[in-house]
Amino acid sequence: MLRKSLLFFLLVLVVGCSNTSEDMGIVARVNGAPIYLSQLEFQHDQFQADTAGAYVPSVEKLKSEYGDILTELIVQELVVQELVRRDQGVTEHELLKAEEEVRADYPEGAFDQMLIEECIDLKAWRRQLRNYLAMRKFFQQVLRPQIKIDYKEAQDYYRKHISDFYLPESLRILVVRGPSREIVERAVEKYLAERDQVNLATAFGEVETREVVVREGRLSATWKNAISGLEPGQSSGVLTDRFGFEALILQERSPAKVLAPAQAYPLVEKALLENKLRDAFETWLGTAVGEAEITVSSHLLPSPDVESGESGDLEPASDQAGEEAGNGTEG
Repeated sequence: MLRKSLLFFLLVLVVGCSNTSEDMGIVARVNGAPIYLSQLEFQHDQFQADTAGAYVPSVEKLKSEYGDILTELIVQELVVQELVRRDQGVTEHELLKAEEEVRADYPEGAFDQMLIEECIDLKAWRRQLRNYLAMRKFFQQVLRPQIKIDYKEAQDYYRKHISDFYLPESLRILVVRGPSREIVERAVEKYLAERDQVNLATAFGEVETREVVVREGRLSATWKNAISGLEPGQSSGVLTDRFGFEALILQERSPAKVLAPAQAYPLVEKALLENKLRDAFETWLGTAVGEAEITVSSHLLPSPDVESGESGDLEPASDQAGEEAGNGTEG
């Protein structure tokens, strides 16, 4: 989220952590609060899990990925601290409720088994869940109340983005499927006579029906040919494919149109809100980073060897690199 902007904010204020024993395992501090290497590795493991195929990054690529992830962790920590300062921090009750909602999507015991199979540390997962809840809470309870959308502003957006509210022609189709041509034909005849979709499943236990809305330009060649020339209320012939037999009943043909301002307003409001939230967050973040004391391990800074084309181990950034990072940086 806002990756380029956030990375810029981080780079202009980056400084190297000391290498004292008490900082071992810590990759950054935000106003004194530590961000641990384990958090960074946990997030990177999730990134790798989402990457298809074999993934063997170079040293510099790995540093870049870690830098991006660390940027997000630093921003999340700033948000967590801001919520605490406002006495709106994520509570244990909210965290437990969110975890229960996630677990409810799994059969009993399956969630913990998934964690074991995916080698996911439960404490790290809960920490990231808390950060997610903090970000959501910050946007909903801190930024959202500050934002107002004027009706004239919405009208102006609608006029400038009128093409976004164009709806191409669409078709509403009832698909009737069955194991044989004869059953599908009989089911279609019954539906056309009674117009009762529910009764089809009762009268023909082997028949399945589903209603779909599809843009005409996205119809398959088979469906397009079958629907061609039909009027609403008419049915195609029975089609055959490798999964069985089906017939298409055209329910409604909606012509292409542009949404009227009143119809488009919810979409306009959503778009304006997203833009304003993004701008408000960037403004807040710029101030928060400027006022924060952020220290970052110099091992995550670009190595001077990169410019000379050499690859080498992760090493602390040079004093010159620290000076270029921004005023107030330390070694």
